[in-house]
Amino acid sequence: MAANVQDVIMLFGDSITQAGWAEDAFGARLANVYSRKLDVLNRGLSGYTTDWAIPVLEQCLATQQAQQHLPKVRLFVVWFGANDACIKPSPQHVPLPKFIENIKYMANLVQSAESAYYSPSTKIILITPPPINTHQRAADLASRDPPLALDRLFETTRQYAEGVKEAAAALKVAVVDVWTALWNAAGENEEALSRYMSDGLHLNPAGYTIVYEALIKAIAVEYPELHYENLQHVFPLWSDVDWTNPGPSVQKREA
Repeated sequence: MAANVQDVIMLFGDSITQAGWAEDAFGARLANVYSRKLDVLNRGLSGYTTDWAIPVLEQCLATQQAQQHLPKVRLFVVWFGANDACIKPSPQHVPLPKFIENIKYMANLVQSAESAYYSPSTKIILITPPPINTHQRAADLASRDPPLALDRLFETTRQYAEGVKEAAAALKVAVVDVWTALWNAAGENEEALSRYMSDGLHLNPAGYTIVYEALIKAIAVEYPELHYENLQHVFPLWSDVDWTNPGPSVQKREA
């Protein structure tokens, strides 16, 4: 039997996902509300683009043959675009059409019946990259030794966010439009995005709160069976244990 007996939510993305374990960030909050129901796996890869992440994902996912011996990935959350949207000559730049195809490829690894990693019970949510605060980002890069030039543009990142929504529509999967949520929260004022960002690129706790709330709402609307309030504990509460003969009463059950 696998050491991890609970099914999982898998978060796959770049540094904004990797930082999801920080205090008050979205991954930590997910792990809290899904405690004893689903385990949250954070597979954030700082600095990665979709081009570099695909071969990693193919090592993280279980094949159809192996899945019968492992916990199931019940929810697969994909959050890329912040690095792919870098402007040339950055080595992180991935052309928008290729980025969209890469997102589709990731989703189809678990969604397509022809894939070696096909997992029909896995639900998918795509998240758009957040907007870029070029004022904050430029100041951060200029303060480095040596100073660096601005590597991302507001409008370019918006186009990659639209690309994620395009991919979600083609795949018929749920999408969380973080770009629009943060832009609206900032009153459609780029400089005001600093309330939600630590450096013009990465999110602070206020920014992650918006992401977390939008993600939970998407789960409730699109996949209500996976909302934490609709799942039971894998192992019973202590008050439900047969204290005189605990073994039979604490057997694993489906969340």
